Formats: sequence, structure tokens, C-alpha cells
Amino acid sequence: MAIQLISTLLAVFAVVYMVLVCYMRRGWHILPTVATQQEPGAAVTVSILIAARNEEANIARTLTDILAQEFPKELLEIIVIDDHSTDNTSAIVQSFAGQGVKLLKMNESRPLNSYKKKAITEAIAMAKGDVIVTTDADCRMGPKWLATVIHYMESHQHFLVSSPVAYSEERSFFETLQTLEFLYLIGLGAAGIGNGYPSTCNGANLAYRRKVFHDLGGFNGIDRLASGDDELFLHKVTAKYPGRIGFCKSRQAIVYTDAKSNLREFISQRKRWASKSTQYKNKGIVALGVAIWLFNLLLLLAGVGSFFIGSLFSVFIVAFGSKLLVELIFLYPLCRFTERVSLLGYLPVLSLLHIIYMVYIGLAGNVGKYEWKGRYVK
Repeated sequence: MAIQLISTLLAVFAVVYMVLVCYMRRGWHILPTVATQQEPGAAVTVSILIAARNEEANIARTLTDILAQEFPKELLEIIVIDDHSTDNTSAIVQSFAGQGVKLLKMNESRPLNSYKKKAITEAIAMAKGDVIVTTDADCRMGPKWLATVIHYMESHQHFLVSSPVAYSEERSFFETLQTLEFLYLIGLGAAGIGNGYPSTCNGANLAYRRKVFHDLGGFNGIDRLASGDDELFLHKVTAKYPGRIGFCKSRQAIVYTDAKSNLREFISQRKRWASKSTQYKNKGIVALGVAIWLFNLLLLLAGVGSFFIGSLFSVFIVAFGSKLLVELIFLYPLCRFTERVSLLGYLPVLSLLHIIYMVYIGLAGNVGKYEWKGRYVK
């Protein structure tokens, strides 16, 4: 009886998962491809904000890339917020002061749960730009990044624009798997916007209007969690301005960052990301997340159970094969977009490991605390 129940439920959730991923594939397909931008377009002032904590190894190259942008210098402001760094981050940022980079140092004496939201809020209070652009202190970008994003934002009159983020410079098999998995996540966020139901974005490449930030009360109401300065704010904007959100589908707009070098850092990051899921106001998105988690749980049960009950093996193979096929269909155009088609050779391994990962993170990400930048937060 239990075997029949697992088989039936697995078949149902496999169909749900395939339909959902195909729907998301449609969302990516209908997003307009943004042409390479030669000029910045409208004369809009921009403030780029970078919240940094102990980033002495990375911050200089990020600032160098930003200063090399083909964007009018008189319209650009760069603010780095030093979040209580204990290394030389501040000194390195100050060495760029002659090129217009501003340093804001946080000085809270009492512990906070959301240091990054506090950092961004303080920076926006002093920012002069009409558009706020956030990125991270360990990111790289090409010279046409900012002009492409801003031109797209202005030409479509969007209030918030999410843009692509990708991993690069993999140094191990583990990091290569992360690159492919991260493409899947970024693709889901982009596809949700394409379908008109924004769900996720990444603060490493996010732009929104300063007026909208103030009109919505900033991060008020979403400041209970350490994370969420990107996704949860996206949901606030979506709730009031559902038709004013876009995704800049352009290779020129990609921001590159690095995968996590070890399993501990990877798990901590993913727990942080998963911690936001139960805070979504749109319970339809939460329900879809739960359905995907249940599908992976049933796959795990069938896979483990097949070692003891032979009849479950064929059920597992069919369900896993369906999962692998639909993920290939979804990921192929994303890998072409980022010019990383060779990564698809790792998909069978990733798809198998993803079952265990999804079940674990779905639970661990919503229980207890996690480590972020040397702090334990929730």
C-alpha cells in the first residue's frame, strides 16, 4: 500500500514539476533580448551601493571595474558601506577617494539581525542618484554593464530591474556544479519576471528607483531576517507596481562572481537564501516551493527504497529521467546565453545530488540560525 502511494504521488508531482519548469522555460523565452548598448541613453543619475565586510581581497578589482564603466562620470556616484570590517577593506576603499568613491562606515554598537539592510538604508539616505544600483564587493562586470542596465530601465520605464549574475573561474568540480545550479536559479528568477510573476532576484545586480524605495518604506516589514534586501524588496515592489519590473536579458549586463570554495560556505549561503522563502507574501509562490520540495522528497524516498524494494527502482528511474529531461530543456538556452553550454555535461550528476540538497536545505533553511560574514543570524 505504501509503495503504491509513493508511486502515485511521485507520478503526480513529477508531472507538476515538468509543467512548472516548462512554464518557466516559456518565461525565459518571451523575455526580450536587450541589444548591446553603445551609449548610456537617458541622462539619469545613478548611485552604485556596495555593502562590504572583510573584502580586502576583492573590493579593489570590483571598484576598478565600476570606474571603467562607459557611463558619464558626472552622472555616477559610488558608495561603499564598510560593515564593521576587521581587515583593510576601508583603507583600500579610501585609496579610491581621489576617483570619487565614497566610504560610509557603520558604527552600530548593539547587535543587529539585518546588517546589510541597515547598510543599504544608510547609504540610500546619503545617495544622490535617482536610480539605486546594488552589487557585491566580490563581483566583476564588463565596461557596458551599467549603461546597458540603465538604458533598458529607462526605455521601458521600469521601477525595478533585475539583471543576470553568473559564476566564473571555477577551480574545482564542486565549483563547476555550483555554476550550473546557480544558472538554474538565476533562470528561474528571470523567467518569473518574463511570465509576469516575479519571485526571485539577486542583489549582486539589482537596480531600482530611489523614490520607489522611499515610497514603499524601504525595508520596513521585511527587516526581521538578515537576508532579503533583494527578493523580499522585489516582492514589495511587485505588490504595488506589478507591471513595472523587468529583467535585463543581455550578456553585457551580466555580473560575475565566484562560487563557494567549500561545502560549509555553500550550505551556509543556501540556508540564508532558503530562509526567505516562508516570508513571501505571495503564498502561491510558497506553495510551488513546497510542491518542488515534496517532489524531491518523494524522489529521495523512492531512490532509497529501491535498494530494499525492487519495484520502486523503475518508478525512481522514470521520475528522475523526467526531472533530468525537463531541466535540460530549461537550462540549454541559459547556458547558450552565458556561453557555457559545456556545463550541461555535468547535469546528470547535479540533478541527482540536487535531490538530497533540496530536501536538506528546505528544512535547514527555515530552522535556527546560519553563519553569514562571520556572524550567526536568522
